[in-house]
Amino acid sequence: MIGMSRRLLAASFGVVLATAFAVAQTPVRVRGTIEQVDGNTLSIKAKDGALLKLVLADNAVVVGIMRRTLDDIKKGEFVGSAATSNGDGTWTALEVHIFPESMRGTGKGHRPWEAPRSSMTNATVIDKVRAMDGHTMTLQYKGGEQKIVVTDKTPIVGYEPGDRGDLKPGKAIFVAAATKAEDGSLRTPRINVEKTAPPPM
Repeated sequence: MIGMSRRLLAASFGVVLATAFAVAQTPVRVRGTIEQVDGNTLSIKAKDGALLKLVLADNAVVVGIMRRTLDDIKKGEFVGSAATSNGDGTWTALEVHIFPESMRGTGKGHRPWEAPRSSMTNATVIDKVRAMDGHTMTLQYKGGEQKIVVTDKTPIVGYEPGDRGDLKPGKAIFVAAATKAEDGSLRTPRINVEKTAPPPM
C-alpha cells in the first residue's frame, strides 16, 4: 500500500508539473507567409520580416480562408470581429470572420484585443442595419451585446476545411495560439491558410 501511495503521489506530482508548465506557456500568434514546407515543419516569413520555424502536430487541423462579402453576413450567423472603439459604445470592424456551423460558439464573448481601444467579439448576429457607410451589426452573446460597424472596406472572410496540400510557399497563414519549444521553434495543432483570401487578422 505504501509503494502504491508513493506511485500515486509521484503520478499526481507529474500531473501538477505538466499543468504548471502548460499554464506557463504563453500562446504566440503567428502571422506571415510560407517560405518552405518540409514535412510537418514550415518556414514562415513573419510580417515583421523574421524567419520562423513552425512545426505542425501530426494531426494538425488545416483551415482554408475564403473571401466573403457584406451580403454573406446574415441574421443568425455566428461571427467574430476584431474592432476599434468609436468612443460612443459602438465599434468599427477591423475584419469579420463568418464561422461555419461546426464552429458555432468558438471563443464566444467580448474581450480586449491586441491594440489599445480594440476588442474581439465572437457572437451571433441578431440584427444588421444598412447605414450610409456600410452596415451596423448587433452581436449578442451570453451576458451582453455589441454594435459593430462594418464598412465597404472591411475584410470579410469565411472558413472551409483545408488539408496539407493547401500549405504551399507564398500562401499567407495565421496561427492564433502557437507554443514555443525549447529549441525556439513554434508548435501548433491548427493553422489557417489563404485559399481565396489571405487571413485578415
